[in-house]
Amino acid sequence: MPLTSPLPASPLFYCVSHPLLAHKLSLLRDKTTVSKIFRELVAEITLLIAYEATQDLALTEVTVSTPLETISTPTLKDKYPVIVPILRAGLGMTESFLQLIPEARVGHVGLYRDEETLQPMQYYFKIPHNSQDSAYFVCDPMLATGGSTAKAIELLKERGIHRITLVCLVASPEGVAVVSQAHPDVKIYAASLDRELNEQGYILPGLGDAGDRLFGTK
Repeated sequence: MPLTSPLPASPLFYCVSHPLLAHKLSLLRDKTTVSKIFRELVAEITLLIAYEATQDLALTEVTVSTPLETISTPTLKDKYPVIVPILRAGLGMTESFLQLIPEARVGHVGLYRDEETLQPMQYYFKIPHNSQDSAYFVCDPMLATGGSTAKAIELLKERGIHRITLVCLVASPEGVAVVSQAHPDVKIYAASLDRELNEQGYILPGLGDAGDRLFGTK
């Protein structure tokens, strides 16, 4: 059985399945988990998802001399993919990607919701120069309503970036639908597709406010 499988309704949504992932996600959901452990779990879960989300990275052949002979062997063709956490909760996922790909570069997208229009508004955006041809991995622990995430991807595409993968920990069906409709070319990887959103836009059963739990602000 493959570690990931797409949902029929959203062929580019992949729910990563693994016993360790399921166990760690259960600990992450627990409201008694303190911030230190929560941060560690976010990093560990991201590492497991990132392994799957990077499976399409292209390879090229290089010549390497082992202690016994010289061989042609595969290496990453794009050695400098870009990791883009959506501020602020996405910061908790960044280091896991850098553990897997130390050469990766990091951009940042900051968005807030306008109280009157309820639309996502940009307050910060910075990505590496000359990175349009790089693979981009957008990180956000929660794919809830999908509005901010879809906006972040839109901002990247406006700068000529089109190789984009979204990595989150838990997702709602509503959020997956919004991102998939706005960006049908973007793959989405998550550890769980949860049941629904509540009236306040929180994922159920979810894990609360990931940013507050990561940084101990509530």
